[in-house]
Amino acid sequence: MRGDDPKAPQMYSYRMPEQRVPADHPLRGVRAMTERALRELDPLFGRLYARTGRPSVPPEQLLRALLLQLLYSVRSERLLMERLDYDMLFRWFVGLGPDDPVWDPTVFTKNRERLLRGEVASAFFAAVLRQAREAELLSDEHFSVDGTLIEAWAGQKSFRPKDHGPRGGTPVEGDFKGTPRRNDTHQSTTDPEARLYRKSHGQEARLCYLGHVLMENRSGLALAGTLTQATGYAEREAALALLRRTRRLRGEHATLGADRAYDTADFVRAVREEGLTPHVAQNITRRRSAIDGRTTHHAGYRQSGIARRRIERIFGWLKTIGLLRKTRHRGRRRVGWLFTLGLAAHNLVRMRTLITAT
Repeated sequence: MRGDDPKAPQMYSYRMPEQRVPADHPLRGVRAMTERALRELDPLFGRLYARTGRPSVPPEQLLRALLLQLLYSVRSERLLMERLDYDMLFRWFVGLGPDDPVWDPTVFTKNRERLLRGEVASAFFAAVLRQAREAELLSDEHFSVDGTLIEAWAGQKSFRPKDHGPRGGTPVEGDFKGTPRRNDTHQSTTDPEARLYRKSHGQEARLCYLGHVLMENRSGLALAGTLTQATGYAEREAALALLRRTRRLRGEHATLGADRAYDTADFVRAVREEGLTPHVAQNITRRRSAIDGRTTHHAGYRQSGIARRRIERIFGWLKTIGLLRKTRHRGRRRVGWLFTLGLAAHNLVRMRTLITAT
């Protein structure tokens, strides 16, 4: 029998967004962990907002919406508001009812700046990490560190001499090939904090930042992260800063894996002074490695070399899903805030998988 095709739509629905989401949907586990982390951040939200005045976008809903933007690779706030308007899954995750109005994209962006000033991303990341430790997903023995390029939201033609007119002027059109350009003499008019950098020979130098991550080897979770300007020393300096920040999270016989870019005498000495055994890949290309046979003959050294490659999964997730292959924001502080929130979102997805498996 042929079914009817009614021309008049239904005016009422008796199912809430909660009832429309399948019981085994992957977002249910992510939302449960998110809610627990947000309860810990309630005192912080109370300090960020005044007790009087017109109500703003609730910070809990704002942060849930930002997580959805990363989890589903929604490129802009305008597209995110459009998705919130018609997608019941998004409404359920954020906490909106079926008939609740969505926010204007400009209002949403302005309210996000309040979270940026309050360092909410770092607090949320720490709250998620505490859940991982309570679930016994983290060990205190073996870690890895690495860095990746985050391309800035700036074009090559915006990289102009610092003494060439006003910073906000129109970029000079023309061919800059063959013209020497250096970070100490040139600066981007679009994003002045971005630096021209290439990570290896044979690659194109681009305006970018460097994102750094310290990973726990067993679970593949990010323990700490930071974003710096792109320089030749930034990876090693940021790695030591992350180690000092997480000193209380490691045991007495901890090891640190890293690629051969970290194979310098100063870095290896500093890692040993921090109480870790450096399992750094040897760089013997026209030079002598700072790692000798006393370290490389152990089986644990080879295991660290295999485990440290998992950190590339974090970078791959951030760039393919977390919207960080080319950042949408300008300025180190704003890009670093999004980088930290992206690490928290990655940990939530990874923890959902680990907890389900156990």
